[in-house]
Amino acid sequence: MEFQDKVLVCVDCGAEFVFTAGEQMFFADKGFKHEPKRCKPCKAKRNQNQGSGRYTRVETVTTCSQCGKETTVPFRPTQGRPVYCRECYQQRRAAGAAAY
Repeated sequence: MEFQDKVLVCVDCGAEFVFTAGEQMFFADKGFKHEPKRCKPCKAKRNQNQGSGRYTRVETVTTCSQCGKETTVPFRPTQGRPVYCRECYQQRRAAGAAAY
């Protein structure tokens, strides 16, 4: 199959960019079904934005269900489920491991 350069339009900025024959061959070798939608600058910008915002850490201040101490946990607690401070969690974890 012979590939020829194609001019595509970026869905983000509307600029035209060239989808080269070499890139098309690479896409075909990898089994990619769709042509690229974004020019290289927009693709880089999108990847940078997704990488920085994907794993936003959540810190929630709550009360330990075992000792009553105020603690911070790295998740949003589910209603009806106990939440433990670090010390109580480690104790419960050690006790659970000892049971096996």
